[in-house]
Amino acid sequence: MEVELTAPNGKKWTQPLGLFINNEFVKSTNEQRLASINPTTEEEICSVYAATAEDVDAAVSAARKAFKHESWKSLSGTERGDLMRKLADLVAQNAETLATIECLDNGKPYQTALTENVPEVVNVLRYYAGYADKNFGQVIDVGPAKFAYTVKEPLGVCGQIIPWNYPLDMAAWKLGPALCCGNTVVLKLAEQTPLSVLYVAKLIKEAGFPPGVINVINGHGREAGSALVQHPQVDKIAFTGSTATGKEIMKMASLTMKNITLETGGKSPLIVFEDADLELAATWSHIGIMSNQGQICTATSRLLVHEKIFDEFVEKFKAKIQEVSVLGDPFEESTFHGPQVTKAQYERVLGYIKAGKEEGATVMLGGEPAPQNGKGFFVAPTVFTNVKPTMKIFKEEIFGPCVTITSFKSEEEALTLANDSMYGLGAALFTKDLTRAHRVAREIEAGMVWVNSSNDSDFRIPFGGVKQSGIGRELGEAGLAPYCNVKSIHVNMTA
Repeated sequence: MEVELTAPNGKKWTQPLGLFINNEFVKSTNEQRLASINPTTEEEICSVYAATAEDVDAAVSAARKAFKHESWKSLSGTERGDLMRKLADLVAQNAETLATIECLDNGKPYQTALTENVPEVVNVLRYYAGYADKNFGQVIDVGPAKFAYTVKEPLGVCGQIIPWNYPLDMAAWKLGPALCCGNTVVLKLAEQTPLSVLYVAKLIKEAGFPPGVINVINGHGREAGSALVQHPQVDKIAFTGSTATGKEIMKMASLTMKNITLETGGKSPLIVFEDADLELAATWSHIGIMSNQGQICTATSRLLVHEKIFDEFVEKFKAKIQEVSVLGDPFEESTFHGPQVTKAQYERVLGYIKAGKEEGATVMLGGEPAPQNGKGFFVAPTVFTNVKPTMKIFKEEIFGPCVTITSFKSEEEALTLANDSMYGLGAALFTKDLTRAHRVAREIEAGMVWVNSSNDSDFRIPFGGVKQSGIGRELGEAGLAPYCNVKSIHVNMTA
């Protein structure tokens, strides 16, 4: 049920391979497995057990039993918070191991995993641990004849499905508010990157969570994911992933009218006005699209630049990419840009690059595979100019290190271009005029707007989109609402 692994950085650990159900790692009922591939070397790391519908049922049953059991149900919010803090502490203590696994399995640079992704898990868990005994109902004054009050109650069993681009972060974003509110969880991992959160499952047991409160399963979306979404004993589904999959989940969840939270695709614009600090804009534009190999739902992948400063900005942006986006082994400290997570994603990105060329866009930089020592799913950072709003690369989410740059003449035109999308997750704008900044921020159709930065999200601030970028919010205080019911209680004081 486990295997000893050693990473290129010399780190050794014992990797769980099973399904984590009822605080134990178990095989899938038919012992089917799925392989986890190192995207840097294209070699198999190990294979983990993949859940069947029967295994999903076992996990849901464990979560349902735990939800009703006194070992969890009778805990105060303060006691739930204590367990969450213990888990956060254990994640912090195992930071190097978790960062190593994430680097190996996902391809993101080790230093990024260590200094950004693991701390995000710790911060989110501690943040919601603090809310666990502060998520109150209220007394509502309706006159002396009635005593009316509300209480916030957990939903029950939450099915949570996370993506492959940020396995650790997304697990924390889902688990934090669900546990804070007193729910139990079946967490379904992305089949491409299951290893880091399976290791976290060991820490969940060590932290002292009662059996069944958190269950972690591997498996293919079409089998394990579908079974989880359609299970009649699951009260809520939270999903992060593509818009197409989100739509299918909505259909399946509708059969039992489940509470749902969806965080789906994006094609976020970044507007550079003529008065912007161009060095600052170039720096953040690079971060906004090239971080995490461009595999970010909120990636600002459409740069809209005022025609007066277009050429100057493009040169600064190009120089920033060439300076910072060092491709290489993600375990090397100098590496900024690792491989795409899978061969399928690698081929998808290259397919969009080909489409951009065929539609007449100009490849100003990159536009080709960039294998390291002849291997790996690496794609060179790619910049397109001469892009028309009708092109696929302008309209569709690529989810890779590819960015389009388009010029505009006026604020009105910039807003038209920015809002010309079925998505509405994030947006950014650069200007020294704060009046304009506030005005444009209100007019952009997006759930989040960054002014003079890009993609610097914060666990204390709500995260989510509009249009076809999802339903509901995660993070911040707003992230609690999707995980509890507000019950109204009326007491007749004249009886």
